[in-house]
Amino acid sequence: MRVACIGEAMIEVSMAGTHAQVGVAGDTLNTAVYLKRTAPNMTVDYITRLGADPFSDQIAQFIGANGIGCSNITRDAGKSPGLYAITTSDSGERSFTYWRDTSAARDLFGDRDFSMLDEYDAIYISAISMAILPQEIRLALAEYLAHADARLIYDSNYRPRLWENVETARQITGRMWEIADILLPSLDDEMALFDETADTVQARFAQSSGIGALKRGALGPMSIGSDVTQSYPPATTVIDTTAAGDSFNGAYVATLLSGASQADALMAGHMCARYVVGKRGAIVSDSVSG
Repeated sequence: MRVACIGEAMIEVSMAGTHAQVGVAGDTLNTAVYLKRTAPNMTVDYITRLGADPFSDQIAQFIGANGIGCSNITRDAGKSPGLYAITTSDSGERSFTYWRDTSAARDLFGDRDFSMLDEYDAIYISAISMAILPQEIRLALAEYLAHADARLIYDSNYRPRLWENVETARQITGRMWEIADILLPSLDDEMALFDETADTVQARFAQSSGIGALKRGALGPMSIGSDVTQSYPPATTVIDTTAAGDSFNGAYVATLLSGASQADALMAGHMCARYVVGKRGAIVSDSVSG
């Protein structure tokens, strides 16, 4: 099984009072790391575009050090990676400040050549990955993915500031839900993007023909595509909710693609996220077993 995760890897600055911890992260990269940790024998590659600067080198080294393939990472000597800072409230809820307008990843697939994706069995991409691309590239990529042999995995991480307008975000994410095989929406993102109530979002995904999980935070995931009834233990400590959804995605996808049941995949995702929110930063340095 070969899995490609597509997106933007960034320099992460996590604030704790007046102290800063510098690392590497990005929503689909976070997922790639937790996917690989959960299924170490699975081939996981990261696809992005970096600069030729020391920070880009640091990102590439970090990706490789986590056992993730870098062969399809391209470089642009005239650009650099994006950067973001995380601050958290007393309850662990996170907020972000970004510097990413000139990120090299925005030129990913600029030649509309998607042939590097032909070698994969599954392709993971998010709404953030799509949002940073020009509209013509988004449409071309969606068209390629609609006809690709690989299983398409999509997460609707909705960040309004990355999109030209809400209508474009709805158009792209709506199309991705039509063609995705494994769906990983978040309840709050879907409510915000489509201006729907929680009940409406849940009813919409209950009718989906694909399989996946509607992430609902402390409520636990709602199964998409099959009936699963089980309880999910709440997190005992919440320090930082950064990458809660990304870590869920990684463990869920790894478990599902390894041949486990939907119930087992949902529990694996929840337990991974439950552990991660008790640590600071997107990619925790120690074990994520719950």
